[in-house]
Order: sequence, then C-alpha cells, then structure tokens
Amino acid sequence: MDVKEFFQLSAGKWFSQRTSHHLAFKQSESGKSDIKIEMLAGDDPVVIDLCQQYDIDPKLAWGGARVTWDGTMEWDSEKHEGSSVLVPIPDLDTPQSGKLLRDVGYAEKAGVAGRYIIGSDDAMTLITEYETMYSEERIWFASPNLRLRASILKRFGGFSMASFCSEIRMGVTKT
Repeated sequence: MDVKEFFQLSAGKWFSQRTSHHLAFKQSESGKSDIKIEMLAGDDPVVIDLCQQYDIDPKLAWGGARVTWDGTMEWDSEKHEGSSVLVPIPDLDTPQSGKLLRDVGYAEKAGVAGRYIIGSDDAMTLITEYETMYSEERIWFASPNLRLRASILKRFGGFSMASFCSEIRMGVTKT
C-alpha cells in the first residue's frame, strides 16, 4: 500500500474512542471524538501553500487531507476541536516513506514537518520531533471501517503520555 491509498482508505467520517495514560501522574482518562477526513487534490491552494512554506515543489505532492475533529475528554469540560491539513511528500527512491507536512502539529499549534513510514503490514507510522518533545503514532486498519491508533508523546527526559484509539467509520465524504 502506498501513502495515497492509505489516505484514500482513511477518508470519511469516524467516531473515535481514546484511552490515554499520563505516565507522570499514573492516571488514565478516556475521551471520544467525531473526526472527518477529506481528501484534497494536488492543485488545492492549501496543499500548494503548505508545500511552499517548507520550500518543497508542490508538484511532488499528489494531494493531501484535511482532518477535522470535535471531541471531549473525561477530565475536563473543555471542547477539543480543530482541524489540520496533512500533505505527504513521498521519498523519490522509497515511496512507502517520506515527509508529512502539517499546518498544525499534533502536540503543538505550529506547523511541523514529520516523517511517515508504511510498513509491510500496511500500517502507517508517523514520527514528529518538536523542540521539546517527540511523537510517534501507528495507524492501521483492522477492517475497512475500523481503524486503530496507538501513540506515544515523549517529553525530552521521559515519557509523558501513551494513547490507544479505536475509530469506527460512520460515513463517507467526497474524495
């Protein structure tokens, strides 16, 4: 499977249930989210702008995805919502790996360029290094309508959080 196919399989509306373990506090919490993943064409102005921000030729991007989420966590009443644009740039010699450009990072609100790797088991691993932390997330399909995600968020000096999500497809979006 290549990155384009992985993104296309991910397009749709998903219901996500998350369990996070905060290792420093030795406590767990659960949460739920509605997630929408929409495909973006390579000539979409958002894809072109994001490539240009990282000095990457937009022709190297086949397109990308806009991910929108709206969720809650059990410890707070705060609404967790937002969106991010993801644009994968495959390595020329190994298209199962490459850069993953984001206009908003997973752990920080600034844009970030990470790496992706699609293994022989068709699971995608996303690796992002920030100034003060490291994030690694593994995403795979148990079936076409069930995605699973496991992630760690490590502050330099020790782990801070580990999470597991199960996501059930609730509908499709335009591709």
